Amino acid sequence: MMMYIRQRKETKPVEVAEDFPSPKEDVKLEKKLPSGCASGRFWKILSSAVGGTVALCIGLLTSVYLATLHENDLWFSNIKEVEREISFRTECGLYYSYYKQMLQAPTLLQGFHGLIYDNKTESMRTINLLQRMNIYQEVFLSVLYRVLPIQKYLEPVYFYIYTLFGLQAVYVTALYITSWLLSGTWLSGLLAALWYVTNRIDTTRVEFTIPLRENWALPFFAIQIAAITYFLRPNLQPLSERLTLFAIFVSTFLFSLTWQFNQFMMLLQALVLFILDSLDMLPAVKATWLYGIQISCLLLVCMLQFFNSMILGSLLISFNLSVLIVRKLQKNLKTGTFLTRIWKLLLHLLLVFCLTLFLNNIIKKILNLKSDEHIFKFLKAKFGFGATRDFDANLYLCEEALPPASTHSKGSQRRCFFYAYMFVLLVTVVTASVVAFHNLSDSTSLQPVDQTRKRVVDLKPEAAYNLIHTILFGVLALSTMRMKYLWTSHMCVFASFGLCSSEIWELILRLVHLCNPKRIWVMRYSVPVLTLLCLCCKSWPGMMDELSELKEFYDPDTVELMNWINSNTPRKAVFAGSMQLLAGVKLCTGRTLTNHPHYEDKSLRERTQAVYQIYAKRSPEEVHALLRSFGTDFVILEDSICYERRHHRGCRLRDLLDVANGHEMDGPGESDPDLRPADHPRFCEEIKRNLPSYAAHFTRVFQNKTFHVYKLSRNK
Repeated sequence: MMMYIRQRKETKPVEVAEDFPSPKEDVKLEKKLPSGCASGRFWKILSSAVGGTVALCIGLLTSVYLATLHENDLWFSNIKEVEREISFRTECGLYYSYYKQMLQAPTLLQGFHGLIYDNKTESMRTINLLQRMNIYQEVFLSVLYRVLPIQKYLEPVYFYIYTLFGLQAVYVTALYITSWLLSGTWLSGLLAALWYVTNRIDTTRVEFTIPLRENWALPFFAIQIAAITYFLRPNLQPLSERLTLFAIFVSTFLFSLTWQFNQFMMLLQALVLFILDSLDMLPAVKATWLYGIQISCLLLVCMLQFFNSMILGSLLISFNLSVLIVRKLQKNLKTGTFLTRIWKLLLHLLLVFCLTLFLNNIIKKILNLKSDEHIFKFLKAKFGFGATRDFDANLYLCEEALPPASTHSKGSQRRCFFYAYMFVLLVTVVTASVVAFHNLSDSTSLQPVDQTRKRVVDLKPEAAYNLIHTILFGVLALSTMRMKYLWTSHMCVFASFGLCSSEIWELILRLVHLCNPKRIWVMRYSVPVLTLLCLCCKSWPGMMDELSELKEFYDPDTVELMNWINSNTPRKAVFAGSMQLLAGVKLCTGRTLTNHPHYEDKSLRERTQAVYQIYAKRSPEEVHALLRSFGTDFVILEDSICYERRHHRGCRLRDLLDVANGHEMDGPGESDPDLRPADHPRFCEEIKRNLPSYAAHFTRVFQNKTFHVYKLSRNK
C-alpha cells in the first residue's frame, strides 16, 4: 500500500527550585539551609508543588505538540473518513477496525459476541479476538464512547487519537518523576522531558502510528519504572510501601494487557532484579515482591485473554519460578570468601538457567505451544547462531536493522544528549563495579542492603536498578530496531539524573580533590541549567519550523481501491493480499481477510506464506488452489512488492519466497549452490500478460497505477 505526504495547496502560512526530598541528601547541605525546621519544610513543600506543576504542564504540552504534528502532517481534520482510516497503516488499521466494529454493533453485547466469535479476520475460521490479540483497550474506549454524552461533540476517531496523545502526557510525566526520584531535584525531570521531546524521532513514533500497541503500553511501563524506583528506596514507611506495590501491580497489569510483547520486556526487568539480587545490591525481599507481581499480572492477563497459551509458555514465568525455587534451595548463596561466592554465584546462574529451560520446555510440550517459535528463530539468526531459510525469521530479519549511526551522533552534536548519557553511564558503571566487588568481598557482613552503609563509594538500589535497566534495554535496542523506543526514552531519564545527582558530582570532585558541599551544589545545578539553556536555544527554531510546516495526506490509489471494493464487491467477499494492505481493507470496507499483520499464531504464519505465493515463481494452477483453499474471492497484487526495490537482493519479499521454495533469486548476484531454477515464471508478473492459463483462473476486475485486483474462478 502506497501512501504519500505532500505539501498543502493554498495554505497560509526556570527558576531552579529546592531539592525533591531524597533519603540520602548530603547532611552538610541540609545544614546550610538558611531557615529553621519549619522554613525548611515550607521550601520542600513549595519545591514539590512547583515541580509537580511543571511535570503536569510539560506532559500536557508534549501531548499538544505531538497532536499538532499529526494534524500538520496529514491535515487530519480536513481529509475524508476513508483517508483518515487509510492513514492508520499496517497493523494499526487492524486494531482500529475493532474499535470501529464495537461502535457499529447494535448493542454492546452483540459487539462482544462479534469479537469472541469473529469469522471475518481470518476466512473459513472462527477465532476469539480477545484471546488472540491485545485489544481490550479498543473495547474499553468503545464502551466509554457509547456511555459518555460526547457523541454530538466529538467524532469517534478523535476520541481515539486524543486518548493516545493524552497517554503521551502520562508517559512524559512518568519519565519526569522517575528522574526526579533518582536525583532528588525536579530540574532533572524537566531536563529528561525536554530531551524526550527534542529527540522525538528516537523516543516515539506515536504521531504516525497512533494505534500501535506500544503507544498504549509504554506509558504504563514508564509508570511502573517510576513506582519501582520509589519502591527500592530504603526505609520506606509501611503504608508508602504498600501503596507503591499497588501502583506497581496496576501499572504492570495494564502494561501486560495492552501489548503482546510485554513478557519479553518484563523478562529483561526480571534479569535486572536477578543481577542486582545476586550481587547483593538490592534487598532480596523486594526482589521477591517484584517477581511475584510479574507472575500474578501475567496470570491475570492470561485469564482475561481466555487462557492464552503463549502467556503460560512465556520464558518470564519459567524464569521467575526458577529464581524463586533455586534461591530457596541455595540458602547460603551470600556467605563465604570472595572466590567462594563467585563459585556459588556461577552455580546459581547455571541452576537458574537450566531450570528455566526445563520448565519452559515442559510447559510448551504440555500446551503444544508453537506461537512464539518465530521470535526465537529470529533471535537465533540475528545473533549469528547459524543462517536460516525460514520465511518468518527472514521476514523479521529483513525488516530489522541496527539504529543508524547518525541517530545518536546527531543528538550529541546538537544537544549533547548522547555525550551526557555516556558520561553518566561510565561513572555509574564504575561505581556499580566497585560496589559489587565490595559486596562479594564482604563475607562477614550480613547487613541488609536497605540500610545505609558508610562507604567511600556507594550506589543506591534505585540507581543500580535503573543502571542495569538502561544497559539491558540498550542491548535490546541495538539488536532490534523496533525496541529502540524503550531505550532512548530511558536514556533521557538516566542522563538527566546523572547531571543532577549530588552523589555523582561528589564522586567526581573527590577524584580531583576539589570536593566540598558548595562546589557539589554549584555543579549539580549549573551544569543542568546550562544544558537546558543550550537545549532550548538550539532546538527551539527547529521545533517552530516543524510546527509551521503544513502537509496533506495524499494516497489516491489506495483511496480509489477502497472505494471500488465498497461499491463493487459483495460484503461477504474474501480478499487475499499483503498483510499490510489487508488490514486497511478490513478497516475501510469490512470485507473478510485471508491473513493479517498480527503474526503471533503459527497457523496464520503458514497461511500468510501460502498467500504470498502470488509473488513467488508458481504456476497459476498452484496459486489458484492455494487461494481457493482459504475461500478467496479476490486477490490484490501490488507493484510495490512485485517489483520491490526498497530492500537489497536477498531481503526483497520475492527473494525470501524464492529461497524458502528452493528457487534461485532474481537479479545479479550468486545464489546458494543447492537452489535450483524455478519451473515457472513469477506469478505477479506473468498474470498481467493475460495468457490463457492465467485467464482460466483469474479475471482482472480493477487496476490503477499501484494495485491490480483479480477475481478468482470457482472451477477446480
